[in-house]
Amino acid sequence: MGDNSRPCTVWLGSETGILKGVNVSRRQAFNFGHNSQLSRQHEVRALCWADPAESELLVAAVDGTVKTFSLEKGAFTDARRCGDPVEDGCFVGVSVLDDGVAVVTCAEGGLLRVWRDESGEPSAEIRVGSDVARMRQNPGHRHKVATGGKENCLKVWDLEKPDKPVFTARNLRDDWLDLRRPHWVRDMAFIPGSDKVVTCTGYHQVHLYDPSTPQRRPVLEATFGEYPLTALSLPATGGSVVVGNTHGQIAVLDLRKGLVRGCLKGLSGGVRSLQCHATQPVVASCGLDRFLRIHSLEDRRVQHKVYLKSRLNCLLLASRHLEEAQDDRGDGGHEVKEEDDVDEVWDAMERVEEREENLKRKTEDEEEEEMNPKRKAKGAEEGEKTSKEEHNSDMKAPAEEISEIPEKKISEHQQENPKKTTPEVEEEQPLKSTKKKKKRKAQA
Repeated sequence: MGDNSRPCTVWLGSETGILKGVNVSRRQAFNFGHNSQLSRQHEVRALCWADPAESELLVAAVDGTVKTFSLEKGAFTDARRCGDPVEDGCFVGVSVLDDGVAVVTCAEGGLLRVWRDESGEPSAEIRVGSDVARMRQNPGHRHKVATGGKENCLKVWDLEKPDKPVFTARNLRDDWLDLRRPHWVRDMAFIPGSDKVVTCTGYHQVHLYDPSTPQRRPVLEATFGEYPLTALSLPATGGSVVVGNTHGQIAVLDLRKGLVRGCLKGLSGGVRSLQCHATQPVVASCGLDRFLRIHSLEDRRVQHKVYLKSRLNCLLLASRHLEEAQDDRGDGGHEVKEEDDVDEVWDAMERVEEREENLKRKTEDEEEEEMNPKRKAKGAEEGEKTSKEEHNSDMKAPAEEISEIPEKKISEHQQENPKKTTPEVEEEQPLKSTKKKKKRKAQA
């Protein structure tokens, strides 16, 4: 198990409670976890590195436990209870303080807690508002975190001074009908080297806040698409942000002008997590279509695609090169289908559109060749019809002559024997009988 976990550079959490590691260089994926404990109660909701050396992972599950996964051993080494999911809700974020000594968790109910020991009681507890959708840590200042949710504006907290937030954003100005505009923060990220925060909302908006200025409303507002945005991430080059929505659309937006630079294609399900690499110009995405995709931000093409069999909630990238090759390979773990095997079936299938286009592209010579046998067949049919008509016309004359002969014989025969019963003779007989009766009466 440990030999399989070391070369993995991408880690993902699924709805079934499985922790998945992907080796991008070999295009392989491995499952880590106990098969007997797989259920929706162990669904993975958040991931983070437990130490700067990236030797351990923190896995936050729906049942309120935070597990520690060791990459060297390839197994879970520790688990602690961090709240009640019935009262607090599911985790929306997890992070570490003081090089892994303290763990910070935040739940949907609005409780942000700091856990420093294994006593089971938090050392600090902050109420950040209800319906929290996400909590993010500032990578430059780890004691600062940001929270936000539905009708819960962006707030920046200093965990060293948890009495009140360092920054609280104001809602947008009313629309042209003087109606209040709803607010729904779905994800956020800190811009490196500054105090600025970028957020995406459930109303397909991207906002840029600058806490260093007295303005608490966003200094930049942009929109993308028509569907709720669910995740965002900042590329290493800076000056832009990558966002994804519920319909599988990913776009790169310019943070200077608020315009869309380009879109990343290939997804077929809602995006649940995005992360740009720290040094490479790539972005990894996962969601409801069960695929891990890695796009290039330079040409916007898919570099890697791996099918992972279950719905994915979150992902975490290693800081080292994603395609770093390692010779160590163990026998444990569960290998999942490679990306080439998935595409073979679709590549082998014939597209209907291409077939129609090929049919339309037939040359005139081919059409004439096809029409010639039809014309020959028609000519042969017409020749047969004319021959039949001539034959029928030749046969009509003797038939008429034959029909005339009996008529002549019948007339001659009637003249010779007028008393024989014919239709005309039968009509004359009753007339003669009436004349004889009249003569007899006159004589009498």
